[in-house]
Amino acid sequence: MGHSGGSRVKCGVPAVVLCLAALLCANLLLYVYLDALYPDTSVPSTHMNCRQRPGYFMVGTMSTCTRWLRCPEIRASVRRLRLIGQGAVKQVYLSEWQGQKVALSVLTSGEYQADFQHGISMLRSLQSVRVVSLVGVCEEDGVFVTEYHPLGSALTLDATLAQDRYRAQDSWQTRLRLALDYVAFLVFLHNSPVGTRVMCDSNDLHKTLSQFLLTSELRLLANDLDALPQVEHGLQGVKCGHHQLTGEFIAPEQLWPYGNEVPFSDDLMPSYDEKSDIWKIPDVTHFLLGHVSGSDVIHFHLFQIHAQCKKQDPKQRPSAHEVLIVYRSVYDNMKEGHAETIKDML
Repeated sequence: MGHSGGSRVKCGVPAVVLCLAALLCANLLLYVYLDALYPDTSVPSTHMNCRQRPGYFMVGTMSTCTRWLRCPEIRASVRRLRLIGQGAVKQVYLSEWQGQKVALSVLTSGEYQADFQHGISMLRSLQSVRVVSLVGVCEEDGVFVTEYHPLGSALTLDATLAQDRYRAQDSWQTRLRLALDYVAFLVFLHNSPVGTRVMCDSNDLHKTLSQFLLTSELRLLANDLDALPQVEHGLQGVKCGHHQLTGEFIAPEQLWPYGNEVPFSDDLMPSYDEKSDIWKIPDVTHFLLGHVSGSDVIHFHLFQIHAQCKKQDPKQRPSAHEVLIVYRSVYDNMKEGHAETIKDML
């Protein structure tokens, strides 16, 4: 009997060790899963190359930073493949440079020379982790070259997430991270190295989304910078174009304030500032969040800050930075709550 009891004790020790090992493995797998599910929201990771070296770029499979291409190099080495986009100001071609895919933008007409030059100036001045990488410029030929992103603009988001490759990532985590990218760009734009800038190519949701590229990592990068006028606080605001703007998407201060009885006049139209961008945040975020599981909870948590964004008086709206703080708080709280749920299931 004593011998039999001793055998049971000896057999029990490895069983306890195995249970502890299994528990440790389960926890390790949990943390690996959570790390994969909640990547860093600070910056698009693939876009950090060469950011400490102004005037240089690194795209595709490149392993070293290279100085921006100039006219001779663009003329000799950038080969057009096919047209992938077209607007009033420029045509965009998928092109190739030394085995790397790039996007070549070509001025459509001399009528838009000023807008085209402004876009080039902004691309040079605003190079950061929030903006598409500039590869080269040849102003005398009316062309510039940027990093190529095959998924196209943010307008493709729903179609992209419906693909087999990305369907598993169609989650509130992915979509809220995209909204964070959008608001983070506005923070950067409103506090940029070249002053407070306003997104003027944003008169409707479609136009606003077309200003951003969707990366293969499912992050947003600002791409079209042709219309970013500067606000000089205390001196003058901005006016997005010289024609009357209409619609519910634009901010109230962008509408003609004198009614139908007074014909529109650009000279009489009051100027405005970056708070017109804040008005549009809830509508852009509503699109980006879609209708995935958890999006209704996010809308609930963002209700108050979005209500503030929609204040009729621009001065009562929050800054982009204040909105970003709330967005990050909601993301972190949702992440923590989801992690606790998974742990409880284990």
